Amino acid sequence: MEKIQMRAKCSNLGYNLSRMRIMILPPIVMLIFGVLMYVLAEFLPFGDFDFFGRKEFAVFLFGLGVLVMFLGLLQFILARTTTNPINLKKTSFLVKKGIYKYTRNPMYLGMLLFLLALGLKLGNAFNTLLAVGFVYYMNHFQIKFEEKALEELFGKEYRTYCKETRRWF
Repeated sequence: MEKIQMRAKCSNLGYNLSRMRIMILPPIVMLIFGVLMYVLAEFLPFGDFDFFGRKEFAVFLFGLGVLVMFLGLLQFILARTTTNPINLKKTSFLVKKGIYKYTRNPMYLGMLLFLLALGLKLGNAFNTLLAVGFVYYMNHFQIKFEEKALEELFGKEYRTYCKETRRWF
């Protein structure tokens, strides 16, 4: 009997440990990747590039990122639901209109556009690898947990939304 109870405690501990994860607010993650981009561009002795209109394209991507993030936040505010990605239990409404018809994660897409703009401004080709790393990090450590929580909250409605709307763009 004691062995069975001990096995149950161990399996519960394993379950709790598998659910644990480090939550970093997405803007902080973006800043970390931005700093890494700067350090890479500053200290890597190769990979520099330039092309006609590079700086203007960086400004365009930055502006597009601001617009995409603003529209995403505005939709959440209009729906009177939380923008906090850490406590999704407070989500009161599944936003599917406006920019959310085209992307399920406009705020993260805006952050990616900021990083791409920074990479262009810094002019080092290897910064694109860090932008890819940002997408990987967000998909693996942020979005998949958000999607699971939203599926628990909204069920079939959320699964249908996921089939109709792409994760990024």
